[in-house]
Amino acid sequence: MRRAVMALRMLEESILFSDGEAIVIDKPAGLPVTRPKRGGDCIEGRLGDLRMGFVRSPMIVHRLDQDTSGCLLLARNPKALKRFNRSFSEGEVTKVYWAVLDGETDGDEGLIDIPLEKKSTAERGWWVEGSPHGKATRTHWKRLKADGGRSLVEFRPETGRTHQLRVHALEGLGAAIMGDPVYGKGEGPMLLHARAISVPRQGKPAIEAEAPLPDSFGHW
Repeated sequence: MRRAVMALRMLEESILFSDGEAIVIDKPAGLPVTRPKRGGDCIEGRLGDLRMGFVRSPMIVHRLDQDTSGCLLLARNPKALKRFNRSFSEGEVTKVYWAVLDGETDGDEGLIDIPLEKKSTAERGWWVEGSPHGKATRTHWKRLKADGGRSLVEFRPETGRTHQLRVHALEGLGAAIMGDPVYGKGEGPMLLHARAISVPRQGKPAIEAEAPLPDSFGHW
């Protein structure tokens, strides 16, 4: 009972935006959005804790990697879910990510345009890499700060491919995200954070939310 109360308190304290159509929570790093095949805790398993007086549990609109923290949009009802999905597919949603890269960028800002393709082998499992046969993938980036051979970078993805920012950091900027267990050294927590999200809505104010940087970012 005590664990359930603590989980509920954590979710309530993570809410960044809430109205009759949507909730935006600050997802902690390490907590999967959907239920892993191996089982275990996840956002999907806690949606009932976010009803807050509504009949329905909220529904997941998009995904964040397990090790990525920050803004996660949930829909209050099926009609809102349909509208939000359309906004994502039509490129109307603005998403801002901050990441610390294990290296200094060449330049201050730009556009990474590298098509991505999912690969897999029995030995390695699956991963994503740049490929001329991949799906079109575009990410705008800007260096916010450089210190000690590392860089704090802001990403604004146009598309929403699996591992997009992690691969674009490595292949487009030549430096993996700190702590990335697949494309980097995997030392410490992965420093990738969904900093902000903006979803336009017809006839009412846009959904706007910003998530504070987690403690893992340290002095950044």
